[in-house]
Amino acid sequence: MISDDGTIGSGEDRLIARHFAPLATHPGALGLSDDVAVMVPPAGCELVLETDAIVAGMHFFPDDPPDAIARKALRINLSDLAAKGARPLGFLLSLALPRRTGRATANGGAVVAVDDAWLAAFAAALGEDATAYGCPLYGGDTVASPGPVMISVTVIGAVPTGTLVKRSGARPGDRVLVTGTIGDAALGLVLRMERAGAEDFGLTAEEREHLLSRYLEPRPRTALAEAVRLHASAGMDVSDGLAGDLAKLCRVSGVTARVEIARVPLSGAAHRLLDAAPEHLAAVLSGGDDYEVLCTVPPARLASFTAAAAAAGVPVTDIGEIFEGQGAPVLLGSDGHPLALDRASFSHF
Repeated sequence: MISDDGTIGSGEDRLIARHFAPLATHPGALGLSDDVAVMVPPAGCELVLETDAIVAGMHFFPDDPPDAIARKALRINLSDLAAKGARPLGFLLSLALPRRTGRATANGGAVVAVDDAWLAAFAAALGEDATAYGCPLYGGDTVASPGPVMISVTVIGAVPTGTLVKRSGARPGDRVLVTGTIGDAALGLVLRMERAGAEDFGLTAEEREHLLSRYLEPRPRTALAEAVRLHASAGMDVSDGLAGDLAKLCRVSGVTARVEIARVPLSGAAHRLLDAAPEHLAAVLSGGDDYEVLCTVPPARLASFTAAAAAAGVPVTDIGEIFEGQGAPVLLGSDGHPLALDRASFSHF
């Protein structure tokens, strides 16, 4: 991570040395003093690569705190690794920052204030998560941006050779399971977009804060990666919406599924908001940003998988079954009739 023009002591060099070099704790990162880094795969393992970017005004609000933005940028990538049964080894970071300190245009003309204090808070939180998840920084790039702040993270993980949990392994009879609760982040976004207070949906202050925090800071299920690798037939994380992501998994596997909506795990806050505004059920099922693991498990492995999840401290819920056939999964309401959604998931295009 040195300046392309080789300038010694450039602004980019100073920014990297001050905020990000301390995060490069692995010797293979070469102290961020070179154009490349070196990683040796663990013996008997394959590397697993994943990258996601977040953009101001699209994936986070301009006034979100920099520490939360940093955690989101890394954690959404770690979530993908967990759903593949992979453990993290390290990550690369690319930042597009405003050339003029303090302003970066986001959607709707909003701005993100980026100064040294913002970068210090961002890097500190990123470093804390890198340590907590065993995923050190290996390198990356910083560039000037005439538009929104953009943060791209590429994580490198590992699985024992031949054990990657793909989307394509679901088979008829497999059970469909999800971790945690679904829809909290989407409802948190509803609260942000509508500028709604707790009283607008009959929420307590704690319930409102719970929903907002689930949108702001994902909780990757890295503790479940080993159980997924050992027991799941197919897996992915729920980033674009439960209904749509399950449809993607089924399409690649050449199967379909049936899900009972009443069995989809909801938090107390989500239950309370839906009691007041049931029209937001569609957001729960298709809104995305859950970053929970969605996987299919053969019946013979179900007990061992749930036991391993309990040992890892990760709640899992059986919500449906995989069936032979084609087409979008069927979402059954409490009346036994399929629920039709205007859209199954979030899409950028």
